[in-house]
Amino acid sequence: MEKLYDYEERLVRFAGEMLVYLATLPKTYEGTYYKNQLTRSSGSAALNYGEAQGTVTTKDFINKMSIVVKELKESRCALKILKYAQLGNMEKNKWLLKECEEITAIGAKMINNKRGERGPH
Repeated sequence: MEKLYDYEERLVRFAGEMLVYLATLPKTYEGTYYKNQLTRSSGSAALNYGEAQGTVTTKDFINKMSIVVKELKESRCALKILKYAQLGNMEKNKWLLKECEEITAIGAKMINNKRGERGPH
């Protein structure tokens, strides 16, 4: 898959590719549970980044970006559980896990950079 360098586009693609992956989960209680969970957490990361871009203060930006990173970490954990249980398309799961780790690291770096701009407390 083509490498994107725009963070918002990567988050949007991650959420969209997640929906494609989730369609491969079985229609069992477990499949439905993780489908709902991952739909919320992956989508929330993209949506909260949109809100972060509109913040006025550094504190608000850090708060919104912290939510983005939290939702991505939640997505990563759920993907690992599905991988362990071998549920859904494993190739897609592998790509999503790698992408999730990369965009989580970028989000954390953005938070650290903003904290550095504020100076010592």
